[in-house]
Amino acid sequence: MRFFNIKFVKLIQIFFIICFCLVNLLQKTEVLALSPSVNHNFVSYAVKNVGPAVVKIDTEKLVERQQFDPTLLDPLLRDLLGDPGIKPDRERGQGSGVLINENGLVLTNAHVVDRVDDVSVTLADGTICNGQVMGSDVVTDLALVKIESNYSNYAPLGNSEDLEVGDWAIALGTPYGLEKTVTLGIISSLHRDINSLGFSDKRLDLIQTDAAINPGNSGGPLINSSGEVIGINTLVRSGPGAGLGFAIPINLAKNVSEQLLENGEVIHPYLGVQLISLNPKIAKEHNQDPNSIVQLPERNGALIQSVIPNSPAEKAGLRRGDLVIAAENILIEEPKALLDEVEKAQIGKVFLLNVLRDNKEIQINIKPEPLPGLT
Repeated sequence: MRFFNIKFVKLIQIFFIICFCLVNLLQKTEVLALSPSVNHNFVSYAVKNVGPAVVKIDTEKLVERQQFDPTLLDPLLRDLLGDPGIKPDRERGQGSGVLINENGLVLTNAHVVDRVDDVSVTLADGTICNGQVMGSDVVTDLALVKIESNYSNYAPLGNSEDLEVGDWAIALGTPYGLEKTVTLGIISSLHRDINSLGFSDKRLDLIQTDAAINPGNSGGPLINSSGEVIGINTLVRSGPGAGLGFAIPINLAKNVSEQLLENGEVIHPYLGVQLISLNPKIAKEHNQDPNSIVQLPERNGALIQSVIPNSPAEKAGLRRGDLVIAAENILIEEPKALLDEVEKAQIGKVFLLNVLRDNKEIQINIKPEPLPGLT
């Protein structure tokens, strides 16, 4: 009886081993059926999904160049013949872009097409099309270009909110004029404030990646391992710390492109203050300085360093030294948090600020205006 039980147990074990092997075999068969070749990896599949939508953008603009010092000419000849020291010239630029729908809309960087006279778009199949700039937003460094073409290969757009540090990142574009270039890396960081990189005129939280992004990659897509666009490549850190690339999250790019298509521009709310970050440590060190005239509250907030003349902030009565601690009842612990809330505000509508002034908390109603100086 015992011998029979042992034999039965062994048969059961053999049965489960056979089942396990069959399941593995079926899974491998399914993968082989879906994959064109076992020699390719996820990168090649992802690139095949988006690559046909990646374009090269060539630009030209007319500039006037000084040929030589006109003061060296005889004044009489200069009056008679004009100023030969100024000569028109064509300045050429290059970047990348990505087709985002079947209507020929190309998403790229604003700095690629900024103030240019001619835009030429080369598709992945070699077709060259004239491009029309539908709108450009220098604050987010995004632009929308329209081409007239029946070319239907546009890229699927992903969700940048789903990204996690460590995810695969693949950059596509035309660095140094080398078309159809692919580089691989990972998402190194998320929500990287562009102001920390020295761009005080931008409002962006960037995706940081170690995938190589070089000149000419600007405006090209950053994609995930599934072959979806998750960002628009915008800049690279050169010099010390080189090798860090940055991309604009695709969710922001989608929102901006919709506004550019509808209005040709994006209107950004503006208060007119220059801010610095304050925390208890900085405030305490300042207050202990015997030469300090003003005592700062030892807490977190956005400290107003200066108020721009004739700005909404000046009209509302904000002053240098005011500490913004809340906006629309949202706690403010740093300047970026305030700028994020300002970006959500409505032009001309009251925007409530809680401010510490002379150790007293006051409320200030301010009406944001459109950010000036964008054209």
